Amino acid sequence: MSSTEELLKRLGVTIDAGTLRLALTHRSYAYENGGIPTNERLEFLGDSILGFSVTDALYRDNPDLPEGELAKRRSAVVSTRALAGIGRSLGIGEFIYLGQGEKLTHGKNKASILADTMEALIGATYVSNDIETARQLVMRLVGPLLKDAAVLGAGTDWKTSIQELAASRQLGSIHYAVDGSGPDHARTFTAVLNIGGTAYGKGSGHSKKEAEQEAAADAWRVLSGAETRNAAGTSAGSVTAK
Repeated sequence: MSSTEELLKRLGVTIDAGTLRLALTHRSYAYENGGIPTNERLEFLGDSILGFSVTDALYRDNPDLPEGELAKRRSAVVSTRALAGIGRSLGIGEFIYLGQGEKLTHGKNKASILADTMEALIGATYVSNDIETARQLVMRLVGPLLKDAAVLGAGTDWKTSIQELAASRQLGSIHYAVDGSGPDHARTFTAVLNIGGTAYGKGSGHSKKEAEQEAAADAWRVLSGAETRNAAGTSAGSVTAK
């Protein structure tokens, strides 16, 4: 099985060879190869299809939710972080055409590149097939996230979400302890979020910002879980980082 066949198998769609290659062509590769077309137009198209498909599903499946809550849930599941997570789970990074500079800085695992490529692949699915095929792809990709949207907090900015939550409960000051490891071209950062001197969340990423966001998201889920257990009449006890 060729690499492109493997990718299409993971996606569960058919895309013609030329359109697929275009969807996987990052601008860094295009620049180093004479300014060939990039995946940015397909990304633009896929972003619109993604947004509409998710909005339609949320509207139909949640008739009692107000507009503000629907918007928060949509933001959570179409965010760069969410799309990058989907891309990593599918191993999309190994198929992207990257320039040498991006290869040296581990571009195949960068959240922004993975998210943009996922949108381009959605756009490519539409171009090679039809809107319904593209919509079905979107729902396969983000369906599990839509089911979890109620526990995704305020969406994309986890650091703000956890700051507001900690303040509302008067838990104390927030501090991120961040450590980096590995060579400069493939550095990995780990962050531990401490609130009032207690560790509540841990995250990692290829930038300090990404690691801190992951730690904040982890802490938000821990604290929300504690709230749920308390509401059910059980003792949450102390919460520590995983």
